[in-house]
Amino acid sequence: MTQLIHTRAELAAAVAAAPDRVAVVMTMGALHEGHRTLMRAARERSAFVLVTIFVNPLQFGPNEDFDRYPRTLEADLDACRAEGVSVVFAPSRDEMYPGGAPSITMNAGPLGDILEGASRPGHFAGMLTVVEKLLQLTRADVAFFGEKDFQQLALIRRMVRDLELNAEIVGVPTVREPDGLALSSRNRYLSADERRAALALSRALREGAEHADPLAAATKILDEEPAVRVDYLALTGPDLGPAPSAGPARLLVAARVGNTRLIDNVPLELKGR
Repeated sequence: MTQLIHTRAELAAAVAAAPDRVAVVMTMGALHEGHRTLMRAARERSAFVLVTIFVNPLQFGPNEDFDRYPRTLEADLDACRAEGVSVVFAPSRDEMYPGGAPSITMNAGPLGDILEGASRPGHFAGMLTVVEKLLQLTRADVAFFGEKDFQQLALIRRMVRDLELNAEIVGVPTVREPDGLALSSRNRYLSADERRAALALSRALREGAEHADPLAAATKILDEEPAVRVDYLALTGPDLGPAPSAGPARLLVAARVGNTRLIDNVPLELKGR
């Protein structure tokens, strides 16, 4: 039986009674198969899986989609029940931020200024702030995050390491539709034509991963789809540092299709020249 709770006091009681290590999946709701994959990964590590559902206002910019971000709590609870989740913590804004927005937030550092950070100022400070709070409130032993938000994952790992937080951070590979589109709660904003155009992102990444010049190969695919407005296309090291001349790397893209902003990435192996 999945327990739905809303307050810090209820959360503290649930965690105190946990029969196993606390495995946490943090979400903003509108759950899809990608989130369910995270829950399954958590279930493999613990009999006590805790899912958080909170649309965090701190990580949305003034012109972003906070107000229209989908809130689907009943459907989300059904998904959590189906995956054997022990507890769902769905706090209000006041419960997460008593007294209003916090005056002290996390600093994402230089890694938070590139790629998504350059396009969405303040986003990572807000994201890291809520993740740190939830790691503390849930007393997480292990937390699971999808690799689709790869920069987010890298920053969370860095925060946990730098601040010596007592949690293991596990990355889970991106889950995709059969046609290759990375699963995202924002995919529901796409019209049928926009969704077809959005396939250029995953196609470009696949093409780039198979060529000696990943950026050139991916750019060619993206340039052929006029409905896709590229924000960035970047080749980096596996930790988002400079790309190596050979070895493991990451190819990342962000673009707008209609009014919807999408991100995606793939790992690849550079062969050198």
